[in-house]
Amino acid sequence: MGAIDEPGLLVLVGVTHTDGQPEAARLAAKLWGLRILHGEKSCSDVDAPLLVISQFTLYGDARRGRRPTWQAAAPGPVAEPLVEAVVAELRALGARVETGVFGADMKVSLTNDGPITLVLDV
Repeated sequence: MGAIDEPGLLVLVGVTHTDGQPEAARLAAKLWGLRILHGEKSCSDVDAPLLVISQFTLYGDARRGRRPTWQAAAPGPVAEPLVEAVVAELRALGARVETGVFGADMKVSLTNDGPITLVLDV
C-alpha cells in the first residue's frame, strides 16, 4: 500500500474508453512538470513524490436519477494497464512514485496544503 510523507501530489487517475498509451504519456509529463507546488515549483523541480491511485468513480455521471452510472469509465482490463503506464512513464521521467492497489477498497487520506485541486484532461 502506497504512501508519501512529504509534500508531493496525490493523483487520482480515471480512465475512459478512448484513452490509450498517448494519453498516459501526456498525463505523466503534465504531472511531472506542472508548477503547482510551493513557490510555483513542479515535482520535477523539487523531486517531490507522487501517489498515484486508480479512481474509476471520476467518470461517474449523476445527472439523472439518484444513482450514478460509471458507463464512461473503462473496464478494469482496459484501465489497469493504462494506470500502470502512467506510473511507468512518471518513473521513466525520474519521478518517485507510490501507488495504490488497483480495484481495492482503499482508505485514502489527504492533507491539502494549498488549497488546490485540479482536473487534468489529456
